[in-house]
Amino acid sequence: MSQTESTGGPGVAWVPLSPRERRVVGVLAEKGKTTPEYYPLTVAAIVAGCNQKSNRDPITNYDQEDVEDALQSLRKKGASIMVEAGGRVPRWKHTLYEWLKVSKAELAVLIELLLRGPQTEGELRARVSRMESLADLAALQTILEALMPRGLVVYLSPPGQRRGVTLTHGLYPPEELEKVRLAFAATLAAGGDEEAPARVSAARGELSAGALTPAWATEIAAVRCEVDELRNRLEALAADLRELKSALGV
Repeated sequence: MSQTESTGGPGVAWVPLSPRERRVVGVLAEKGKTTPEYYPLTVAAIVAGCNQKSNRDPITNYDQEDVEDALQSLRKKGASIMVEAGGRVPRWKHTLYEWLKVSKAELAVLIELLLRGPQTEGELRARVSRMESLADLAALQTILEALMPRGLVVYLSPPGQRRGVTLTHGLYPPEELEKVRLAFAATLAAGGDEEAPARVSAARGELSAGALTPAWATEIAAVRCEVDELRNRLEALAADLRELKSALGV
């Protein structure tokens, strides 16, 4: 079976996505879980979600045309649909459950990987908790074991590594995935920290996970996720308000 084939129903297959497509569909899926009251999303809300500063790596500066192009491309590939709302502003939904044949927990894992890229299993578990509850690291690993044979997740760490195991999603085009592998290998060869692939800003005063007990680290990560989600809700409201004003000619 090729890496880009789904193990789902007949005639269903996923294909690699560009960076912009991944960000847009990741935002659709994320907001569908975290702010269902605003879902499906307007283009303005998707733009805001793509460019928000929290829960994103890298930070982007997409405009409406960038997002509309990505949405049309995703629709052609079967990963998104536009919801007609009469004379109102069109809204968009993802179709990743059908497209990838994944469960709710599996999709939550993929959302975090799509929006942030490579990360350790520990980081991933903490971040997924804002969307789906995972009892422990073993619960996450069970999900990853189901996704890996289907090519939806890819491990970057060398076989046999037990701590700081790093992985990413498998929706990259082949040449981009190879660059990700090489970049990670170069980081390890240069003596990079295997347990912290994400860049940590000292200016923000973030504590090292190594200085905290696992329970406190998980608690702090959960609080940060809640704060980020409140910020995201405000950004979504602001985007919808701008869209409404534009439609009313205000």
